[in-house]
Amino acid sequence: MATTKTKGTSKKIKELKGIKPEKVSKEHLDKVQSAVSDINNAYMELGRLSATSHNFLHELAGRQDKLTLLQQELKKEYGTDDINIQDGAINYADDVEVNS
Repeated sequence: MATTKTKGTSKKIKELKGIKPEKVSKEHLDKVQSAVSDINNAYMELGRLSATSHNFLHELAGRQDKLTLLQQELKKEYGTDDINIQDGAINYADDVEVNS
């Protein structure tokens, strides 16, 4: 006597016997791997941006140090570092003598 197999019968028999699958389906595995890969890529990009930001902050600190040195030079030369950066006009305070 020939037996006919009904689609999904094997799966149903396993369910009834309490047999659990050993692995997820290829489709589910692909989806999980893709999601984890996307998260890892986002972390890598965030790390790259953080490192770039860190480097820019160091560069900015160096530029601020240069400005501080220049301000000290201006105070020594002109008695003030209060200048108009557009035209170079010196803004003396009322009580400061000019060293000419």
